[in-house]
Amino acid sequence: MSEKTALVVSAHSADFVWRCAGAIALHAEKGYKVTVVCLSYGERGESAKLWKLEGMTLEKVKAARREEAEKAAAALGVADIRFFDLGDYPLEMNREDKYRLVDLIREVQPSFMLSHSHYDPYNTDHMYTTKVLLECRMIAQAWGHNPGEKVLGAPQVYLFEPHQTEQMGWKPDLFLDITPVWEKKRAAIECMAGQEHLWEYYTRVAENRGNHFRRNSGGQAGGRDCRYAEGFQSVYPRVVDEL
Repeated sequence: MSEKTALVVSAHSADFVWRCAGAIALHAEKGYKVTVVCLSYGERGESAKLWKLEGMTLEKVKAARREEAEKAAAALGVADIRFFDLGDYPLEMNREDKYRLVDLIREVQPSFMLSHSHYDPYNTDHMYTTKVLLECRMIAQAWGHNPGEKVLGAPQVYLFEPHQTEQMGWKPDLFLDITPVWEKKRAAIECMAGQEHLWEYYTRVAENRGNHFRRNSGGQAGGRDCRYAEGFQSVYPRVVDEL
């Protein structure tokens, strides 16, 4: 039996924690080898608390954000976390950077991938990440790219929930019960000291999605209980044998 794997592509070093830490922890417990790649540390645009400290420098901020992300990844059972250190605000990737991501996708051969919403006018790094990921998925499937390497199949790409959902055109078609691993997600959230203002916000998001899980599983008519959940939007059709 081949190893089960998953790949999370996070624009900044904290994004994977807020938006899909439950999915990461849940699949890690199920035996998946989860790889997280942080394209940047969010050092310029998502580290305001750190920049307010006296004597702060760009390298110190990056080091602090990396340490937070590594601690969070350990709390979730992440098997492998990588940092591309491409810079943020703006995040930009050249052909070499894209091929680096293609190489990682082919190395991991993920059963599924997780990344940002298609649209985010508040943070264009987020939507840029998903645009590039879909391009790299396509390249990783191409037999003519580095012939002789194992090409990628057709893993689903799930878009995790953005920050101001109603502004993003993001529409979840899947809710995942993360109640069994909620304490792991909360522990990972609390590793993100540089963005403490988001701790309670994303706790409430998980509770709200738990409500939506219950409602869509049958609600008061005997539906399945769920206290915490995460929502995702599928990019590609899901292939099934039974509805």
